[in-house]
Amino acid sequence: MSDRNAMELFNARWAEGKFVCVGLDSDYEKLPPHLKKEPDFEEDAIVDFNAEIIEATKDIVCAYKPNSAFYEALGTCGISVLKRTVDFIHEKAPEVPLILDAKRADIGNTNNGYVKFAFDWLGADAITVHPYLGKEALKPFLDRADKMIIVLARTSNPGAGEFQDLTISSPVKPVNPVKPALDSAILYQVVAKQVSEVWNSNGNCAIVAGATYPEELGIIRQLVGDMPLLIPGIGKQGGDLEKAVKNGRNAKKQGMIINNSSGVLFASSGPDFALAARAVAQKMHDDITQFNQS
Repeated sequence: MSDRNAMELFNARWAEGKFVCVGLDSDYEKLPPHLKKEPDFEEDAIVDFNAEIIEATKDIVCAYKPNSAFYEALGTCGISVLKRTVDFIHEKAPEVPLILDAKRADIGNTNNGYVKFAFDWLGADAITVHPYLGKEALKPFLDRADKMIIVLARTSNPGAGEFQDLTISSPVKPVNPVKPALDSAILYQVVAKQVSEVWNSNGNCAIVAGATYPEELGIIRQLVGDMPLLIPGIGKQGGDLEKAVKNGRNAKKQGMIINNSSGVLFASSGPDFALAARAVAQKMHDDITQFNQS
């Protein structure tokens, strides 16, 4: 078991005022052409791309977040790329936590396999999970007190409300009377409140709350107190960064993991891609700092 502690890593980054998360969704087809000159070396091209992005941004970011789908799509090559990328981060930026965006959930015994892959083999510090199967099934994740377990509540996609906005007729009653009561039993609110009050006994839970729904983001922040929030939806999805900061920050003006994927990665398709990525990440960092001061 690794001696890395996810919450300690995140707290250290937040204390330095760093809240930008770069999503390493490295699609081979979108890589700069000069990296794809050797078609038989697809794996090396993606690893080199990721490495240059990491080197260019490691002093700015709060975290890196590879989405497993982009790597799994390449088969064994992609899994190798993912492992080499994680190892590179641990070597070159050991103070930066890594989130595996895999959105896992299954029965408990199957989750043991996911846990071993994500944490013990790959070396991720955090993972995204679905809440649908309940706490009992997700126990293998939740028991890893050294890792951050990030639970989907209000996602950033346009169709998120199909289930997440449903009214629940038998809401989960608050466990902690200090926390605010729900004005209405909306599913995403019930999930957020249940995770914060029941699932978070190890202090290792976080919630996904999309920047594309700033009002719901603010409600989630109110419900979960100072618990960390992963906030996707900035960049091409159109989320408002200022609203994300002001609705997503906790009482310490911290607790935010604000993700931008393609907007950073593919800021340029030329040889200057890493410098362009840094410029976007730096602008995002500077804007967050400014918004967080008001």
